[in-house]
Amino acid sequence: MKRSEMREQAFFLAFENLFDNGENIDELMELYSENVCELSDYAKSVFKGISENKEELNSTINTYSKSWKASRLPKVSLAILYVALYEICYVDEVPDSVAINEAVELAKKYAASEDASFINGILGAVARGRK
Repeated sequence: MKRSEMREQAFFLAFENLFDNGENIDELMELYSENVCELSDYAKSVFKGISENKEELNSTINTYSKSWKASRLPKVSLAILYVALYEICYVDEVPDSVAINEAVELAKKYAASEDASFINGILGAVARGRK
């Protein structure tokens, strides 16, 4: 399975998790594996990392988003940002530019048309701020 497909699995889990207030992540992963397809270890790792670091990820979004706080963002955009921010902040083997590009591609596929540039702007600012 390609890394982009694993990332997409993590996005689906993060998105679904936004509807149950972050509870029962193990049950959510089990349901996904039973009903959709087998989860990759990478998707599990990213999803668990997002769940464990959600407060910090929200804080980062709130710092770099000039007009929208994490709590007000569309759930699709928020889930995409979670995956990309987790990769940027915690996954050393994924270059920032790859995480950003993959997030923009997910946004083009699943989010509203203007969300891709919004996501690109936030992630670009985060990446620049880390250097």
